[in-house]
Amino acid sequence: MKINVQSSLYTIIYASVMVILVALGLSITYIKLKPIQQQNILKEKQQSILKSIGLVCDRDQAPELFKKYIKDAFVVNVNGDRIDSVDAFKINIAEEMQKPLKQRLLPVYIAQKDGKTYYIFPVRGKGLWGPIWGYVALEDDLNTIYGVTFDHKGETPGLGAQITKEWFQKQFVGKKIFDENGNFVSIAVVKGGAPDNAPHAVDAISGATITSRGVQNMLKTSLSSYLNFIEKIRNKNSNQ
Repeated sequence: MKINVQSSLYTIIYASVMVILVALGLSITYIKLKPIQQQNILKEKQQSILKSIGLVCDRDQAPELFKKYIKDAFVVNVNGDRIDSVDAFKINIAEEMQKPLKQRLLPVYIAQKDGKTYYIFPVRGKGLWGPIWGYVALEDDLNTIYGVTFDHKGETPGLGAQITKEWFQKQFVGKKIFDENGNFVSIAVVKGGAPDNAPHAVDAISGATITSRGVQNMLKTSLSSYLNFIEKIRNKNSNQ
């Protein structure tokens, strides 16, 4: 039987077959590439954690350096109790932040570099246009910031996106999250500039007030979740 290629039926059948073939091809490609994509995501996460302690590396170098410098990774609850049955690296911080504080699983990474120990905590908050996140590394006094790394999903280029720049992140180095009386104060991100040598404040990004405030709120909210853990580690260290 001769097929009438000019008919509407032929056009519909042809279009339907092409749609099915394209969808099938995309599905097969997605399935094949998914493991690679997941591995890349994990490597990028390792890169970010390492960057908080000053180790900048290529994505493919991250697994080896992560294994070398990250000596422990575990989860705690808001009471500071360790939960060994959960893999810290698989925790989705975005999902955890949606839970009530008492139900959250809080990852902790412990790094050793040049004979010193650092405690690394993930942080997550909200910028002007979407989520912002990062990692904060504290020195072994669990007070002094050794390094930070921040990232974002859609902050304005040249303004809020400056949170990823070295000049902004370097401001946090040496700042302290507790005051002289031991009270948790976190780090203020000050519009118009922080006072000289302020131990608990950094300069905000000019023209990016909402993103700067988002960083400030992110640090205070995220780090406060770890206060009981920090207290337990401090008490343990003081008794040794």
